[in-house]
Amino acid sequence: CKGWDLPEALSFVKASGVDAFEFWNWKRKDIDLLEKEMQRLELTLSAFCTVGGSLVERESHRDYLAGLRESVGMAKRLGCTRLITTAGNELQGVPRERQLEHVAIGLREAAPIVEEAGITLLLEPLNTTVDHPGHLLSRSSEAFNLINEVGSKHLKVLYDVYHQQITEGNLIDTMKGHLSDIGHIHAAGCPGRHELQFGEIQYEGVFQTLRSAGYQDYIGLEYYPSVDRAEGLAAARRLM
Repeated sequence: CKGWDLPEALSFVKASGVDAFEFWNWKRKDIDLLEKEMQRLELTLSAFCTVGGSLVERESHRDYLAGLRESVGMAKRLGCTRLITTAGNELQGVPRERQLEHVAIGLREAAPIVEEAGITLLLEPLNTTVDHPGHLLSRSSEAFNLINEVGSKHLKVLYDVYHQQITEGNLIDTMKGHLSDIGHIHAAGCPGRHELQFGEIQYEGVFQTLRSAGYQDYIGLEYYPSVDRAEGLAAARRLM
């Protein structure tokens, strides 16, 4: 909720009938206040992002793993069982296959850290056409291949419906075919990245498919409001 302070934003979430929330960078948060408000409102933190380093650059893995350990500690403090990671931006002049190898190596090194903590690390592909030009990992197939190559139950894919509609489409068949590898889902209207009821994605059908297939994890609403915030959340709840 841009422009709102933390108690105001979390109170709005609770008043809207939603019992969980997520955010990006934990280092920009007042953690003491966050803990207090979570307890007061009985809210669950579903996921947040790791900090530090890049999986694409082998030389950056030390920083990446240090940031992951910090983030794991914070997740345990806040009772959160999922951490979101991205691969990083592609390197110029380095073969793509080599860069993907670096990501796999970094994930293999990260796996014992999250396994010991009982936390799931979520690898998120991002669209490179609209929002994240230069990012290495955009296709869900590459993300699924990477976590399967590492082979840890604590590594999953964060499947962002908005990003993958831009990148590749074929949303329902892809999610159904890889449901066991998906640990979290993000949703936004496409194009525009606004509320779910706007755009070309038929979310009612997407959610019905997920429900029928047995998906029981979180769906994060990662959009920029274009109408009244309460109206947008109510529409999302109706679609679900």
